[in-house]
Amino acid sequence: MSNSFDSVVFIKLPAQFRLSADAFQIDPSIPLPVQRQGDGPLVPDDLTAEMIFAGILAVLAHDRLNPHADYYRGLLLKARPNIKQELGAAAILKAKNEDFDLAEEIFAALRELDPDDIAVVLDTALMLDQRAESYRKSGLHNAADAADKGALLYYKNAMASEPALPDAFFNAGFFYLKKSLFDRARECFEAYLSLADAADAPDEKAAENVSYKRARAAEIISGIGVQHLDDEQFKTAHSLILSGKEQEGLESVRRFLEQNPKAWNAWHVLGWGLRRLKRWEDARQAFRQAVACGGSNADTLNELAVCCMELGGYAESEQHLKDALAQEPDNAKLMTNMGFLLHKQGRIGEAQSWFRAALEFSPDNAPARQMTGGRGAGGSAG
Repeated sequence: MSNSFDSVVFIKLPAQFRLSADAFQIDPSIPLPVQRQGDGPLVPDDLTAEMIFAGILAVLAHDRLNPHADYYRGLLLKARPNIKQELGAAAILKAKNEDFDLAEEIFAALRELDPDDIAVVLDTALMLDQRAESYRKSGLHNAADAADKGALLYYKNAMASEPALPDAFFNAGFFYLKKSLFDRARECFEAYLSLADAADAPDEKAAENVSYKRARAAEIISGIGVQHLDDEQFKTAHSLILSGKEQEGLESVRRFLEQNPKAWNAWHVLGWGLRRLKRWEDARQAFRQAVACGGSNADTLNELAVCCMELGGYAESEQHLKDALAQEPDNAKLMTNMGFLLHKQGRIGEAQSWFRAALEFSPDNAPARQMTGGRGAGGSAG
């Protein structure tokens, strides 16, 4: 995959060269990285400060061992004192628009621009977390797992910082929660509460934000305790199913449910294991129970819709998908499954509209792309 460093060239400028009357001072003995704008020869008269700045950022992002990195870093910070804030805002916007390659490159440059800024490390973790979620919604599970590994690394680095950064623990708690690692999630939220209690909010708006987060963290800790989701038996069941040992995992989660019959997460895990074994009716009943116990989220509704689809319950499947899309209208996996459902019913035109919508949100969505190409009747996006 190409990146900005591929179009960087290093040049030495003559001592008398100036970009403008108020230009920054350049050491003529050190070659400067310049981001080329085209394939033609680089003419000094066409050189701009922005081309040099772009070249420096590419070096910081992709050539960390460059012997002149400190000089380039100092040059950029002196010439553009607000560059960190500008780049941070740009990277967050790129991530929001799911331009993850560029967002990741900007964050890489920011980490090298100021290695002591732990907020950038946390922002990197959040971006990779978001990237993993986007990939998973598109059915790109291997890519999602790789992004998750990166996110976990940066979360751990942010949590290890001194002084401690409370938000690192708060956001890492949600990361572990999504992975059903409830004991680690609880530990993170407990750490957040401890740190938030000791910190002073700089203004009223920040105080309101901390108050909301404290209440949310306390709520999640309570929920984990009430449902016993940090129970070793529940964790073992989840791990067994994840590793392909569905039968053992199902036995473990059933034992857990005997003691905790209202734990919707456990009913979800039971349904997930049964669905992996293609035991569609049993899985449908488990997911229905998960919904009845309070787990009416987009993921559970999608799983329930897939089971109904496989059993020929098209009307019920469509309703569950509509309910899930009401919660997550930009979820490409849900759109793709709606397309499969309509295709199974012979509603080809409507199905194609959903597949095209899925591709607008996730161009790498292979199942939707295949269906818009007219190859195969498809199944589901999972």
